[in-house]
Amino acid sequence: MGRIPVLILNGFLGSGKTTLLRSLLIQSDKKKMRVGVIVNDMSELDVDGLIVAQTERFEKDDGTFQSIYSCVLSSRKGLQELGAALETIVSCGELDLLIIETSGSCHPMPLVEFFKNRSTFKLTGVLTLVDSAMIDQDYDCGEQIFPIMQNNLQKQQRDVTNLLVEQIMFCSHLLLTKVDRIDENKVQTIAKSIHGLNPYVALVSVPWGNLPIEDILKMPEYDYHRVEQLFKELKPVFETESLDDRPYNLATRVIKDDRPFHPQRLWDTCNQNLGHHIYRSKGFFYLASRDTVSLLWNQAAAGISLELIGYWRAGILEDENNGLDEEEIAGLQKRMEEDCGRFGDRRCRLTVIGDKNQVDTFANALTSCFLTEAEIQHWKAGGEFPDPWPESYATRRY
Repeated sequence: MGRIPVLILNGFLGSGKTTLLRSLLIQSDKKKMRVGVIVNDMSELDVDGLIVAQTERFEKDDGTFQSIYSCVLSSRKGLQELGAALETIVSCGELDLLIIETSGSCHPMPLVEFFKNRSTFKLTGVLTLVDSAMIDQDYDCGEQIFPIMQNNLQKQQRDVTNLLVEQIMFCSHLLLTKVDRIDENKVQTIAKSIHGLNPYVALVSVPWGNLPIEDILKMPEYDYHRVEQLFKELKPVFETESLDDRPYNLATRVIKDDRPFHPQRLWDTCNQNLGHHIYRSKGFFYLASRDTVSLLWNQAAAGISLELIGYWRAGILEDENNGLDEEEIAGLQKRMEEDCGRFGDRRCRLTVIGDKNQVDTFANALTSCFLTEAEIQHWKAGGEFPDPWPESYATRRY
């Protein structure tokens, strides 16, 4: 058996890694490829892992899919869990490709070093995805990246800008995402700014995760020699960071509640309270005005999208025209009894990731959007609520 090719999808929070992963998995299915997948999420909710695991590609308890959460892969704990996950995947048989989707707060250097010393694997691509909309919003089309880095060096501090820059410097391929959300002239400025950080690699625009898997399979082995000097410079600094599962002044806050969101209040909160340093929030939720459907909340920088995930069992049972026979209804009722809360199986589970000084403010604002007890009585009696969210669940920017 030859060495297993390894592809690492790296990039800052919300840059589109899961979208690209899902695209590559669809393509690999069409080619009858055997692909192993590891998904990393710094949050305890493991949202990305749950999304990927629910695809038709993976069966329950499929060992070729591994999820590592509540830590960052580049930390010591993350690397230990990565080693264990790889052992499980390899034990499942030969693979054509192994894809690792990192958390957005993951530094690539420890992963590059990890695979350099693993004879079973061949690291080919380290793809760094860069969110062009975020670069436009937070870094003035990329023109503020160098000044902020220089300021950090003078103050001997490290923050998310250092992480973003070093993710680009270690990559073998640089992918610019979400270019459809900004003006074409800005895209050119952004491309020039970030490509200057690593001019030796190709820069490709990737809308909606549209990267041919044939390009992945043609990638040569990662050029370790090119990053030797980076290793020497960053190794001492990174020794302390590797102990921290929440590096770069990042914090996470998990929101768990069985109540639905008030649609208008949630809309207003997102318009008024979503600051620049709330880098990512994601999870599953429902609106009082749409209490039959389970929605995926997906926020990165200034963009929020709602995606239909499925239907709540409680909503199906409450629908007199659900089209189910008695046996199917009994089966649903039994499952409801095993996993039943105040409103059946309905619940909200969100994680918020951002600057330590802003995460609590935004998370508290989101929590205030749940229905009050008086509003719950209105809702249960069939009352309606104003709902400004798009019916199609298309991406809406603020």
